[in-house]
Amino acid sequence: MGRVLVTGGAGYVGSHVVRCLIEAAREVVVLDDLSSGHRSAVPGAALVEGDYGDVAALDRVFATGKVAAVVHLAGSCSVGESMADPGLYYRNNVVKTVALLDAVRRHGAGVFVFASSASVYGEPTEVPLREENATIPASPYGETKLAVERLLAWHHRAHGLKYAALRYFNAGGAHPSGTLGEDHGARESHLLPRLLLGVLNGGPPTPIHGEDYPTSDGSCVRDYVHVMDLAQGHKAALHALERGALEAGTFNLGNGEGYSVKEVVAVVARVTGKAPPTERAPRRAGDPAILVASTERARRRLGWEPAHRTLEEIVATAWRWHREHPQGYGDR
Repeated sequence: MGRVLVTGGAGYVGSHVVRCLIEAAREVVVLDDLSSGHRSAVPGAALVEGDYGDVAALDRVFATGKVAAVVHLAGSCSVGESMADPGLYYRNNVVKTVALLDAVRRHGAGVFVFASSASVYGEPTEVPLREENATIPASPYGETKLAVERLLAWHHRAHGLKYAALRYFNAGGAHPSGTLGEDHGARESHLLPRLLLGVLNGGPPTPIHGEDYPTSDGSCVRDYVHVMDLAQGHKAALHALERGALEAGTFNLGNGEGYSVKEVVAVVARVTGKAPPTERAPRRAGDPAILVASTERARRRLGWEPAHRTLEEIVATAWRWHREHPQGYGDR
């Protein structure tokens, strides 16, 4: 089947995808600049340190052996940061992906799995969200993910590239072994790890951005999917493309359940036995009120089904990781 190149494979989701592929007996090479990833998160995979938009770095990776497929997770992923610096997001998420796809064509890799985002939908007109719903992103982050999805569709049409775009909802949790988890250091902006680190370290308080949304308690509602289920989704998409069951497609990867920010805070308190410190904060630009997935297409076309269905299970695995790794991977 050939090697699999995973860009961003030393990051949070990427390291779980790499572990999942290695456990499936795939040979994996990782390209990561380690700006937010960790060398120790990818034992068992060849790691090339470099920028995925760097033509020389890409050619080095492809020269390590025949790469048959690419799983593309690298890029910038903060809605708030994208609102403040949209140019950064277009450079990191779109321009560099053009360079990656050029390398894919040069070296003959015919299968491409892309980590997209539920942010492509913007403010939903109906819930749960289906892949055919309107895509009107509310942030540059979502716009750049949608731009790459469209770019892939044109590469499929022009060059025959087989691809799957996987629209993530909110990733959470950690590897059940406790050996992999979420570590963004001082730049952590995701809700679950911030709440858990608040319990572990006693602060600082996690901001609750907005309490006047049209939801049951006024806070945003999101769909949380276990990171191992996301990893299995990548493996399922890769397998479907390689065996010819899929030529091109877009798929939601979520849990199908919505939890408000305040409900997440309550679950963290139950799992850890301590209420995490929080504080009221204004709404963030670019945040839709509700994002919850319909995963019927992924179930039907990819044979994918989330195995970790409760938020308590997601939080519990993440809590184990943070308790056992209070300094994260300890390489910063």
